[in-house]
Amino acid sequence: MQRPRPVRAVRLRPVGDTELQPHHRVVHGYRRAFRMAGRGPALVLVHGIGDSSATWADLIPDLARTHTVIAPDLLGHGGSDRPRADYSVAAYANGLRDLLTALGVESATLVGHSLGGGVAMQFAYQFPERTERLILVSAGGVGREVNPVLRLVSLPGADLMLSALRLPGMRLNIGLAARLLKLLDTDLGQDAPELLTLVDALPDGTSRNAFIRTLRAVVDWRGQVVTMLDRCYLTQGMPTLLLWGDRDSVVPVRHAYNAHAAMPGSRLEIFEGAGHFPFHTDPARFLALVQEFTSTTAPAAWSRERWRELLLEGGPGTARAEARQRELREASERSAT
Repeated sequence: MQRPRPVRAVRLRPVGDTELQPHHRVVHGYRRAFRMAGRGPALVLVHGIGDSSATWADLIPDLARTHTVIAPDLLGHGGSDRPRADYSVAAYANGLRDLLTALGVESATLVGHSLGGGVAMQFAYQFPERTERLILVSAGGVGREVNPVLRLVSLPGADLMLSALRLPGMRLNIGLAARLLKLLDTDLGQDAPELLTLVDALPDGTSRNAFIRTLRAVVDWRGQVVTMLDRCYLTQGMPTLLLWGDRDSVVPVRHAYNAHAAMPGSRLEIFEGAGHFPFHTDPARFLALVQEFTSTTAPAAWSRERWRELLLEGGPGTARAEARQRELREASERSAT
């Protein structure tokens, strides 16, 4: 297991209201909410499913000291519209590109958490010329395994199940169950406060429908249906940092080791004792790692010729692809033990 590198602690400063005030832009006829603060190279923070840009609120002021920080609410989340629309990972990557273009941002370092990690990887795959670095936090899209609760919610009838959470007394019961999981020191209990926030983020049918559409685009009863592992070799030459909690009950930490093996030159940092939200568990270390990584690595230099070379060298059936598959299998076996 790779041990955490020592990093200089960052002292958190108070959050300013003006830095966290949501903004809005209409793109393709839909209102997109986002938070934007600071000056310097662009740093885009992409939240997970059922969440919003508020998940980054306590981190934005410190990151904004050295970066232009942009934290969007993905379509169907937070303050953004919830239309009957395409909620696939590819659609989210396209929407992110268009929002950044509207804001005058040509390239950025992407920080993606959970579903947002899958969106960040998809963005880098679709628009490598606009991606400077990748920072993936407990990211989806690098393995099939996922928490059984999410597989259950992907089934038919999920709307009735989620609407039952709004019945009188259910919020109290869920809160008690979450505290019990925390007291029992279960892995799921590590993220109890965040799980309650996700429940509160589904107050009506429109919100629940957007959540279910997003979930079904990436998860079914067997687990995650979208994977970037077959294309991870394309990150060669792109600075990539993987951050994971070793007690993640949503996307297990073994996915981190598989992604690390599949991404040439990537760096892996494990947050011991943390669950699915390591940036909440230890924000000072998270900030220090992000600031160190962005200040000590050069933005990726993309070229069409090099992209073509990678595709020819690493595509299915090639010796490099077969060697990569062997490495992934070995990494998966090691992480399972």
